[in-house]
Amino acid sequence: YHFGIMMTIKDGEYTATIYKLVRTRSLCDGVVRLARKLDINPLSRAALSLLGFCYYHVQDFSGAAECYEQLTQLHPEVEDYRVYYAQSLYKAGAYAEATKASFALDTPSSHTKMIKLQASIKYFEENHSAAKCLVEQLPPEDTDYVHNMGCLLYQDAKYEDACKKFTSAMQVLGDVPALSYNIALCYYRLCNYAQALKYIGEIIERGIREHPELSVGLTTEGIDVRSVGNTLVLHQTALVEAFNLKAAIEYQLKNLKGAQDALTDMPPRTEEELDTVTLHNQALLNMDSKPSQGFEKLAFLLQQPSFPPVTFGNLLLLYCKHEYFDLAADVLAENAHLTYKLLSPYEYEFLDALLTCQTAPEEAFRKFDDMIGKMTEKLRKLAKQVLQEAKTARDDDGQKKALQEYDTMQEKYIVVLMAQAKIYWNRENFAMVEKIFHKSMEVCNEDDTWRLNVAHVLFMQNKYKEAISFYEPIVKKHYNNILNVSAVVLANLCVSYIITSQNEEAEELMRKIEKEEEQISYDDPDKKVFHLCIVNLVIGTLYCTKGNYDFGISRVIKSLEPYNKKLGTDTWFYAKRCFLSLLENMSKHIITLKGVMVQECIQFLENCEEYGREVPAIIEQPLEESRVQMGKNTVTYEARLLKALFYKVTSWNE
Repeated sequence: YHFGIMMTIKDGEYTATIYKLVRTRSLCDGVVRLARKLDINPLSRAALSLLGFCYYHVQDFSGAAECYEQLTQLHPEVEDYRVYYAQSLYKAGAYAEATKASFALDTPSSHTKMIKLQASIKYFEENHSAAKCLVEQLPPEDTDYVHNMGCLLYQDAKYEDACKKFTSAMQVLGDVPALSYNIALCYYRLCNYAQALKYIGEIIERGIREHPELSVGLTTEGIDVRSVGNTLVLHQTALVEAFNLKAAIEYQLKNLKGAQDALTDMPPRTEEELDTVTLHNQALLNMDSKPSQGFEKLAFLLQQPSFPPVTFGNLLLLYCKHEYFDLAADVLAENAHLTYKLLSPYEYEFLDALLTCQTAPEEAFRKFDDMIGKMTEKLRKLAKQVLQEAKTARDDDGQKKALQEYDTMQEKYIVVLMAQAKIYWNRENFAMVEKIFHKSMEVCNEDDTWRLNVAHVLFMQNKYKEAISFYEPIVKKHYNNILNVSAVVLANLCVSYIITSQNEEAEELMRKIEKEEEQISYDDPDKKVFHLCIVNLVIGTLYCTKGNYDFGISRVIKSLEPYNKKLGTDTWFYAKRCFLSLLENMSKHIITLKGVMVQECIQFLENCEEYGREVPAIIEQPLEESRVQMGKNTVTYEARLLKALFYKVTSWNE
């Protein structure tokens, strides 16, 4: 309808009308949808101009370029059409064509526009030296000169200098969201998260105040709202960029919930409308709950002309984390040109060693050892630097920076060390794993991840007293919020207490867990909490391994009450192992079970059958081609199988 109106407007009166009518996204979309059903070749100048404008603002830059190309041919005297044509090509990623089109702007009135456009093209082509030469041709008093120099300094990792340039540009231009975002990004790179969040907060607050129609935060609150689209207004607010950066900061601070909320707080858009950074962050932050979708999104991004540089490394690392080593090797082989461009030397060496593990574990061990040797030397140098900064106390920022560099390097060291130790852990050579950890004591002695894994290794070797000395400090650190500690850690500590005759300590710890679970049940009655259940299951498993099945199985049965809150995939895994062990020993006539106990077991399995219809028996890998038949992958199905085995075994014994 509106498209028809615009075709009737006289050519000399269209500009003001276009800008009044197409402010809303819905109208832009309507114009584009209608135009796609028509042949745009015979349209008037007014219609072509409107259509090009609408294509541009719904981010269909190829369509916009087609319209403006026709306008430049029909009306070569209108300079604005040449500018819009070159800009549309640039936005569409057709950099060679955009450069060629920009030379048509080499006129006294458009020379500065040509320089700026060519500088932007070179910047996105990652030819930063050429971009700098072009920017330096701009007048120093031009605010774009200051802004662009800030961008070039940022690319050279001179974040403090870049921040000064952006701040200087803001003093001239005022509170521009794009500049606030750039300043926040510089602080993020400098690991000054508090300052970064300050500028992000200002962007978000301004966006909510000035543009309530963008529905900021409504999705997080569970309100179903329509997409706001990729409008010019959304772009000018820098809200998408701000929320993505906020998510990155929360992720670095290990606040996964906060990072996920930041993504859902941003103005709602459909998946087809999402930018590459948002799509990448969604995939990464929801990988635990939606791994299949996460892999699909990352693989899709890798096939696009442009994507966040970290996509390549993250996809490879996540493939390896889920043990899809063949897929990781295929991605590396198919994208060899990206290896040296997008992977740091550390990432490349780590991935190379990780993939080597699958075919030559000894060679992989040697590669990990080489990495650890180099990283140990770097950590020693950084430790000396931290001490020197602390002694001189001249510059708090310098000391903070040195500490951050040390922590980052130590984090990388831990990752490599654990990958190396895993080679022998998988072979159940726990003595060798302990030896590897002992060698790294100098560097990792205070690190919780290292201490936790040392505790696990000692536990697996029945060195319970030594394991307690490593488990206890970790548990005590979170004693006021004990459910933040992994259930397996609490279970192993309780077992260690019991075996070393420290029953009072075990009971006190279990009472503490029970108290916190009761509080959660009071606050959120529908929430499932498994910590105490898993602790009891592990203790029950301990007694079963010692041959005391009467007490062990009773403990397992009681641990899953009430079934509607305690029956889950993990708890069922522990429970069924005990029952399978019991059935095996009964079938071999090694043990016999009293009739009352047999009836308790069958009653327990019937309860699991009743409450386990919606509970998966196993968590399948996200990319597996052959999956367990849906009806068989339930606790109900497995409970029925175990019950049938009980009837069979008890009939044999009779």
